[in-house]
Amino acid sequence: MSQINVLVTDDSAFMRRAITTMIDNEPDMKVIATARSGEEAITKALQMNPDVITMDVEMPGMGGLEAVRQIVADHRIPIIMCSSLTHEGAETTFRALELGAVDFITKPDAAYVNITDVARDLIQKIRTVSRRGAQPAQPIVQTPPPAAQERRILVPPPVAAPPSPLRALSQYHFIAIGTSTGGPVALSHVIPLFPANFPIPILIVQHMPMGFTRPLSDRLNSQSKISVHEAVNGMVLAGGTALVVPSGKQAALRHTSSSEVEIRLVEDDGTSLHVPSVDVLMEQTAEIYGAHAIGVILTGMGQDGVKGLRKLKERGGYIIGQDEATCVVYGMPRAAAKEGLVDRELPLDRIAPTICELSGVAKS
Repeated sequence: MSQINVLVTDDSAFMRRAITTMIDNEPDMKVIATARSGEEAITKALQMNPDVITMDVEMPGMGGLEAVRQIVADHRIPIIMCSSLTHEGAETTFRALELGAVDFITKPDAAYVNITDVARDLIQKIRTVSRRGAQPAQPIVQTPPPAAQERRILVPPPVAAPPSPLRALSQYHFIAIGTSTGGPVALSHVIPLFPANFPIPILIVQHMPMGFTRPLSDRLNSQSKISVHEAVNGMVLAGGTALVVPSGKQAALRHTSSSEVEIRLVEDDGTSLHVPSVDVLMEQTAEIYGAHAIGVILTGMGQDGVKGLRKLKERGGYIIGQDEATCVVYGMPRAAAKEGLVDRELPLDRIAPTICELSGVAKS
């Protein structure tokens, strides 16, 4: 078993000790150095060549953002940000992800009330983003025409699934998107590419800690032509609007008396590993929209989404998966593709244009 060497960066001695203890308790991990500033982190990254770096968002002197920028440019070492549960902390964290950090955790509080959850999350992410599991996201550039880039999945779909040709204008009424590790950056390269006249509602599940889905939706809204909001219980799904399911709730869809579809935010029944869950989103999509829905599975670790996408596929829905080259972690899309559920596998910047093509929507 190869040892994962970690560099811990934080200006707080308390946080350095806490994170070091979490990591050194694992038999396959070791903190090989700590740093108190961005400058020190850059120097020790060069000297020690760690497999993973944890990086505080806010530090005196050179902060986490500039340190991420330089380390990713020079060394391509996976970096996990340690963010405070504040709006400002969330904004800075999302910027760090755009600069090349691969994931983030929320800091444990001083009373260690949430130490078990934070430790579990951190350890899982270190294993995933170590050099064996993930790479920092490369800058997204415009790709050649889709014929040269997209890959059609050759695995036959399940017997119950009907053929999935490109369909006519009125076929699709709903888009469901699920993602995890690398998702905030992936979404920022998908949602802003939808034109202002996009008439189909979008619902998004992004695995992230409590308190981060509102800043994520606000950030996407500021970047996009369509409206993006954190979902509120009872919202009616509307064209030209994308909703982000809030952390800690599952999405349930139902028809209203006026034949519209609204979202209900419900407690998890205890069976889901993730709350919100991509599986739950896709299952609800299959129930309400069936063949009139497009399911999209983006970068993320694990297999969340496979069960729900299978149900959507059986109901005739169309499935798009992000390709390996543009994923931070090719886990969730890989799992769906291996099951024969993905109709088209695309680079990130081709996903929104392809959905527009499938839906018969012209760019505005």
